[in-house]
Amino acid sequence: MKLIHITDTHFVKPGEMLLGLDPKARLDAAIADINRHHADADLAVITGDLTHWGHREAFENLKDSLAKLSIPVKMILGNHDDRGVMKSVFPETVLDENGFVQEVLDLPAGRFLLLDTNLEGTHAGWYCDNRLAWLERQLETSGDLPLFLFMHHPPCRLHLEPMDRIGLVQADAFRDVVEPHAHKIRHIFFGHIHRPVAGSWLDIPMSTIRSTNHQVWLDFSNRDTIPGSSEPPAYAIAMIETDSIVIHFHDYLDASEKYVMGPVNYEDWNPSTAAE
Repeated sequence: MKLIHITDTHFVKPGEMLLGLDPKARLDAAIADINRHHADADLAVITGDLTHWGHREAFENLKDSLAKLSIPVKMILGNHDDRGVMKSVFPETVLDENGFVQEVLDLPAGRFLLLDTNLEGTHAGWYCDNRLAWLERQLETSGDLPLFLFMHHPPCRLHLEPMDRIGLVQADAFRDVVEPHAHKIRHIFFGHIHRPVAGSWLDIPMSTIRSTNHQVWLDFSNRDTIPGSSEPPAYAIAMIETDSIVIHFHDYLDASEKYVMGPVNYEDWNPSTAAE
């Protein structure tokens, strides 16, 4: 399976700018790049902060851009989004029995669980008892299926204090639900951080990427404010196979010089003589 991971699009109303940038123009550029180079991908997932203020016009602006994407797309909520407005603009949005934007996708690569960590009025992640019960049920009924989790807030501390302060509030309860099934979870994809980050939690590989709009600068000494940067936007390409998952982070608007380093002539390279 070939998966495209996009996050933190932060759409605003048509014609508006955010931090001196046009979120629509930057996502449109990502979509054009994906259509050009990855039209064979099976799915794209956007891991939250679809909009910046949750305005209807922003969701409609996003819908206009996504109509140009040539592959299927799924979206989850972030702390900047509005659940009701999202559902009204994207009526195909799947809700669980408690009205949260949570969905199960059983695909050839395994079971994808799309989680809702949104709580109106806070930028922190929130995963209440009802949502925990839903997740526990999906994990327990998954059998031997490989599992993939998609969430906006990371499941653990990332050592970026300003972002950790608005992390997942119920981190301990979330861990208690996930840990018995950790051996079946192949990867966790998340957003919120606006930086390329990879690692593991409970021995589960996890990763996130830069926003398609604005970024968070890497500064471990900053404790009181979120340091922004003008680093290029990115999306990721995940190549999921039975025995491996390989993720490429792609700075699709990187304007640095590109050049040919030289031809690769395999006939001139002989492993038996390379050490001589």
